[in-house]
Amino acid sequence: MTNRLPRLTICKHALMPHGEPGTQPPITEQSSAAYCWSMGIGLLPEARGRGYGTEAHQLLARYLFAHTTVHRIEADTEVENIAEQRALEKAGFTREGVMRGCGWRDGAWRDGVTYSLLRTDPPA
Repeated sequence: MTNRLPRLTICKHALMPHGEPGTQPPITEQSSAAYCWSMGIGLLPEARGRGYGTEAHQLLARYLFAHTTVHRIEADTEVENIAEQRALEKAGFTREGVMRGCGWRDGAWRDGVTYSLLRTDPPA
């Protein structure tokens, strides 16, 4: 058994990747009992604002619901990351709430926002 978490990189064009995983793996199985996945995305600056984030979230969610028994997919981002919040909402995720002081970056504690998508939610 390995301690490595599963990773997935989605590229729109094989020769021109638009992003890379950030500090958390894009997909993490949290618990076999809860059976929930956590999803994250990182886009290169030149790829932002083109809908790639929304498309990646939609494709990955559809894949997970079609090929696993997962009921819930989660995604977290910083409160200041409005573009990611819009991408998640366009992909059908529901904003659940703010997590105060949940992450440390650039010398300061940052608030985060949690989103979720359930198998039973209507498609986006």
